Amino acid sequence: MFIYVKYMVSQRCKLKVIEELEQLSIRYRSVELGSIEMDNPLSESTLQTLGANLKKSGLEILDDKRSILIERIKNTIVEMIYKENIDPLQVNYSVYIASELHYDYTYLANIFSEVTGITIQHFIILHKIERVKELLLYDELTLTEISYLLNYSSVAHLSYQFKKVTGLTPTFFKRIRKMRISQ
Repeated sequence: MFIYVKYMVSQRCKLKVIEELEQLSIRYRSVELGSIEMDNPLSESTLQTLGANLKKSGLEILDDKRSILIERIKNTIVEMIYKENIDPLQVNYSVYIASELHYDYTYLANIFSEVTGITIQHFIILHKIERVKELLLYDELTLTEISYLLNYSSVAHLSYQFKKVTGLTPTFFKRIRKMRISQ
């Protein structure tokens, strides 16, 4: 049995879910981004208590099939962007998402756009830019290495998307961050 949790898209959220499960002495098989795999179904009252506790942390248990599918799409994208062992030259996002979720990509893209109001591609771009920001702040990789890691065709393409989303160039973003740290 799986329980799907909305907004569980980071390691911190995952740890919060584990903490709540353990506090309520709920046995679980695994907790992944967006889902909890249970050995046995929960009673209605336990599920409601878990839901109420998670809501205090900004998380929400999903029961609508469309909402669950949208969260699974989002979590697959976030995992894909943060996975270290994916060869960026081999990644075709639509094929990856469809194969991970076992649905036709056109169906996934249509339902995602209908429910969220943005395309899967736009969602990917937004999250790739968040990842670029994070990598720039770590200051361990060059812009060329970041563009390769995140499957950009060139540094210019990455810079164009970064500026389009943030209003800043990657270099200026990095410079602002360094100025704030040194003050």
